[in-house]
Order: sequence, then C-alpha cells, then structure tokens
Amino acid sequence: MRQTHPFDPIVNGASRVLILGSFPSIKSFENAFYYAHPRNQFWPIMAALFGAEFPSNAARRAFALEAGIALWDVYGALRRSQGNSSDANLSELEPNDIPAFLKRHPKITTIFCTGRKAYDGLKKAFPGLEADVRLLPSTSPAYAAMTFEAKLEAYRAVKDALG
Repeated sequence: MRQTHPFDPIVNGASRVLILGSFPSIKSFENAFYYAHPRNQFWPIMAALFGAEFPSNAARRAFALEAGIALWDVYGALRRSQGNSSDANLSELEPNDIPAFLKRHPKITTIFCTGRKAYDGLKKAFPGLEADVRLLPSTSPAYAAMTFEAKLEAYRAVKDALG
C-alpha cells in the first residue's frame, strides 16, 4: 500500500539535533506521533537519559522542543507491503527534503538516525549532506539484538551532542 508521511516534523528555532527514523510504524500512524508503538524503546530511553516523564504525546513534544531535539523521518512517501512495520517491507522510497529542512533550521548540526534503514537511506539520498550524521541502534521492538541498557548507552550521544 502506498503511504505518505502522516504528520509534521517536530522542530523549532532552538532545535540543535535532528533524530531521523525511516518512516512511521503502523502504531505511529494510528497515534499520529513519533515512536508511538507501546514497546518501542525510544521514549523510555529519552526518559532515562533526561530524567523526564512523558504521560502524553503533548509532553513528549514539549520535551523534544525544550531539549533542542527535532524529530522527523528520512522518507516522506513509500510503499509498505504486508501488514507490519518492518523496514524490510518498505519500497519505492521517496525521501523528505532533508537539505532544505536543515537550511530552514541552521542550528541543527548533528543528525542521529535510529536504525540502519534511515542511516543508509539518508546517506544514499543526500551523499553531500553538511551535517554530522551518526547511526544509532533501532528502538523498535523488532530489534531485540541489543539490550535496553546497551541502547541507552548508545543514545547518550544525543545528550552529549546537546551539551
């Protein structure tokens, strides 16, 4: 099924770090928010790193904006086969215009990609991107090769980049 990205990036003039996923999961579509699958570890990792609580999507949005974190996805449209959210089921990938986004938000100097599909897709679509692009492990419940603690340690780089 052909899909287009269902919601806007979370960003403001104070954003200094951009965290990019590949494309919203089915649960994220349903909840109209980033990393919305109840078993996705993104928000628990952010809570542990920053000592925060996120009782709602509004609280998550407010945290990201206050912390200087922008959230978006590499792809703006694609075809999703089968009925699950695996990156392996994504094809006919159309990237968002990340270079134009960075021009509109010049304080963003570091990009973190939450998984190999996002990282490889960003590098392929925009090989000359003038930003520090880093790969982080996927926080998806489908990626169980790393423990929560190991992912938390990897994501410390986000906090470090924010200073």
